[in-house]
Amino acid sequence: MLIEKILDYIKNRDMENLKILLASSEELEILQAFHDLSPEDQVIVFRLLAKGVALDIFEELDTDEQQNLIHSFTQEKAVELVNEMAPDDRVRLFDELPASVAKKLLAAISPEERKITNILMGYKDETAGRIMTTEFITLRRDMTVEQALDKVSKQAEDKETVYTLFVTDASKKLEGVLTLKGLLIARGTSAATIGKTDGNTLIGDIMSKNAISVSTDTDQEEVARVLQELDLLAIPVVDKEGRIVGIVTIDDAVDILEEETTEDILDHAGFSDTAGSETSRSELLVNGSLWKIWRVRVPVLLITLLFGFITGAIIDDFETRLGAISVVAIFIPLIMGMGGDVGTQSATVFARGVVLGHIQMKNFLKHFLKEVWVGFTIGTVLGVATGFVAAWWQGEPMLGLAVGLALAATMTVAAMLGYFVPYLLLKFNLDQAAGSAPVITSIKDIAGLAIYFLFVSIFMGSML
Repeated sequence: MLIEKILDYIKNRDMENLKILLASSEELEILQAFHDLSPEDQVIVFRLLAKGVALDIFEELDTDEQQNLIHSFTQEKAVELVNEMAPDDRVRLFDELPASVAKKLLAAISPEERKITNILMGYKDETAGRIMTTEFITLRRDMTVEQALDKVSKQAEDKETVYTLFVTDASKKLEGVLTLKGLLIARGTSAATIGKTDGNTLIGDIMSKNAISVSTDTDQEEVARVLQELDLLAIPVVDKEGRIVGIVTIDDAVDILEEETTEDILDHAGFSDTAGSETSRSELLVNGSLWKIWRVRVPVLLITLLFGFITGAIIDDFETRLGAISVVAIFIPLIMGMGGDVGTQSATVFARGVVLGHIQMKNFLKHFLKEVWVGFTIGTVLGVATGFVAAWWQGEPMLGLAVGLALAATMTVAAMLGYFVPYLLLKFNLDQAAGSAPVITSIKDIAGLAIYFLFVSIFMGSML
């Protein structure tokens, strides 16, 4: 694999052969390997890429990876790279950079690119105007097919897409749309019927007059769904006067839908630290090291743990006269709540990992065992801590032991369920998104209570 060769060359400090390897590799291969490199190794590889390849790779990176590279460059190198980016990609990067860095880079790029960038940044966040690119080709309806093809061939290299072409009048008002394929077919028809390729076929005669467009203030998610539903490669963005000012392409739409869907999932699941690129975070949570997984998942669980103790204290305040049985009841909400949170986290990681391709169903057992290990390690550490607090709080060492073991076991079981239940639902072609949560919760609650009462019976049987 390319990643293994890259790491080997970096380890041996063989930069000359690494440069040769990168020059002979496909851009897609490099991009896939790039995501698996450490930030330090990414900088090394990026500096060895040819200029054109480097720009293409940079525009496809997540914003956090772009930021890491930008901070490693000299001012001149950073300005050169940012100046050559597509306007929409540049704006997306500036939105993620610290304001002082973005302002400095904006002031240093060429006046023409600065003007375009300022226009895009003037639109509201998450609107078509903010995410559109100004790199597109327009035609006039009175052009012949040959004149149009000549313009396309001359401008193609500098435009983001040439597969969809837009027809405007003299004031840039959108009048129609046609595809490059349609243009080429029209030239062939012209040659066959007229006997030459520069016939009198006009763009106005072959364009579609029902051009679908969005306005600059249309919500970005709506734009993405229109592109998806109508199976378009690009959609024009018009201002209030109907003049075309930019386009949104299908690749941007895919990114938007992925981000919006992931945000909805994460809001429901309660994940922390979800700003920035969700694709890289999915990769981290599925294939990352134990410590990196902990950094994302443990903070939310610690907050939940705190609320669990508060809930227990409330129960304790109302049931102090119930004797020993109330001591056991205090920790039921805590154990059930922590188990539920771990199960939700695991189910979320599984669902997103499958959608983004980070979890392959044929390798399910490997991912499942890793998730069980993650649940066990988190449950063990939090179980030990909770057991000590419970024993100190209630003055019952055996209670602390029962609570700690029950919490560790319940969180491990919940992690198992979080992966296994949606896997089974997928295998039986059922809706795992709608069915996972209630199934996991029900099984987890039954198992959690059974585990807790089992340990209570073992260690506190004489008191009950």
